[in-house]
Amino acid sequence: MDGVPRDYTFEIHYTPGKGNVVADALSRKTPVRASWLQRHDQRLIQELEALEISCVDKGASTDACLNWTEVQYDLTDRVQRATELDESLQRYANDGPEDQFSWDKGLLRRNGRVCVPSVGKLREELMYEAHFAKYSVHPGSTKMYRDMKKLFWWPGLKKDVARYVAECNTCALVKAECQKPGGFLKSLPIPEWKFDDISMDFVHGLPSSQRGHDSIWVIVDRLTKVAHFLPIRRDDSVETLAKLYVEQVVRLHGVPRSIVSDRDGRFTSNDWRLVHQMLGTKLAFSTAFHPQTDGQTERTNRTMEDMLRMCALDFGKRSEDYIFLVEFAYNNSYQASIGMAPFEALYGRKCRTPLA
Repeated sequence: MDGVPRDYTFEIHYTPGKGNVVADALSRKTPVRASWLQRHDQRLIQELEALEISCVDKGASTDACLNWTEVQYDLTDRVQRATELDESLQRYANDGPEDQFSWDKGLLRRNGRVCVPSVGKLREELMYEAHFAKYSVHPGSTKMYRDMKKLFWWPGLKKDVARYVAECNTCALVKAECQKPGGFLKSLPIPEWKFDDISMDFVHGLPSSQRGHDSIWVIVDRLTKVAHFLPIRRDDSVETLAKLYVEQVVRLHGVPRSIVSDRDGRFTSNDWRLVHQMLGTKLAFSTAFHPQTDGQTERTNRTMEDMLRMCALDFGKRSEDYIFLVEFAYNNSYQASIGMAPFEALYGRKCRTPLA
């Protein structure tokens, strides 16, 4: 406190974790340089005028009044018109390798991917759709880049995606940074087929829905990483859970060979053991106070909770209203552990979305 005037009386109050929103926001720096804005301002204005884009005030959000662009052309037409104005893309088309760049119905493509010009806010709008849409639910920079690079290309795509995600206030408030723990862990046996070996856990403490659901049952396939998020009540009986398990897991994927879980009272109950003894499924419980055994589901829980928080901030509804969209977004997004989206591992390709 050196240098602070002694005429004032200070009281220091500790604000834990993510509750300290103001300090958290002020401590973050934007990677956009002022010199870049000054250098590109005039060119951006000219390009916007050429595209005949009109801005319409769509009202206020919880934080500030946002201006949204109302575009008079669909995406294909706009990309075609903007490509003619982007000199850098024209140079790629003329000087780039012929086996990589080609023209297709007025669109410049690189190895089949649409080349998006640096004109107006086309790139920003594509990144907004890939990050904020209800079927995406704020993916991280790696997932978002992996999904976008299959469809689009422009110089510095990976860097732009990383900057865009880093500047997302919702991600900054909700997501927690993780560090690799020290030491070595003994891995579980590697699954041989889809949904032969699964893990499961409960997430409690959610706001109660109109149906009385205040928890989510998370079930994850250890091979493909496909997850099911099933709304339940905290006091649901083993009989109710067993029926839901047969309807949502066995009906779709068959009977698993093994289940990894923690020592929740319902998982260790005689009724639950009897059900799986009849089904021929082996139950494997984690050691007390050692959540790493069921670490896959624990990590999925955190991702799902982050996605639910971001949905609540963006859409303002109860978790049960969009839990199924969250499940779809999770399963249709790139997973670093398997090098693809869970749906790709399960079905052979990603499921179609309005973006692709």
